[in-house]
Amino acid sequence: MAKQIKYTIRFYSEWHCGSGLGAGAEVDNLVVKDRQLMPFVPGKTIKGLLREAVEELSLISNERVKELFGYTDSETHQMTEGSLYFKNAVLEESEREAILSRGLREYLYRIKASTKIDEMGIAANQSLRSIETVIPCKLQAAVMNVQDEDIEVLEDAMRYVKRIGMCRNRGLGRCDFMNFKVEEI
Repeated sequence: MAKQIKYTIRFYSEWHCGSGLGAGAEVDNLVVKDRQLMPFVPGKTIKGLLREAVEELSLISNERVKELFGYTDSETHQMTEGSLYFKNAVLEESEREAILSRGLREYLYRIKASTKIDEMGIAANQSLRSIETVIPCKLQAAVMNVQDEDIEVLEDAMRYVKRIGMCRNRGLGRCDFMNFKVEEI
């Protein structure tokens, strides 16, 4: 019988999962937001990170990775979906409602600016960039359609992931996956 793994992502630093949009002169890269302008980590982002972790740790065969996560045929370019479904990671409902009802949404976000420094140690012309980040927080999510034999594999992969989003190698997106709870669907 198929199960789901519910879990929490706890961020220890600001993080940025990009929307692909900017805000004119104010911000070059905005974070992805839902209809109520609340931040989330897309399920497809989590799927990619967990697939990479499973492959790096060699937890299962390549064929099983394809079955779980899907693949694209290199010759025909036909995509085959995997059996797992990854829900978006969102703020816990009570926290979300408290933020919205008190008008605190704007305090979830910060703007970080950076610039390119040339070989002389001077800021390069027209290199100032800014990104919107989300403050450290906890998000809830689930992986659905999990078989018993894959529970440990996915939990090990989740423990392996320590950063999510843009600028992971520059201090953003430090996190842990925690509070695993397996439930029947």
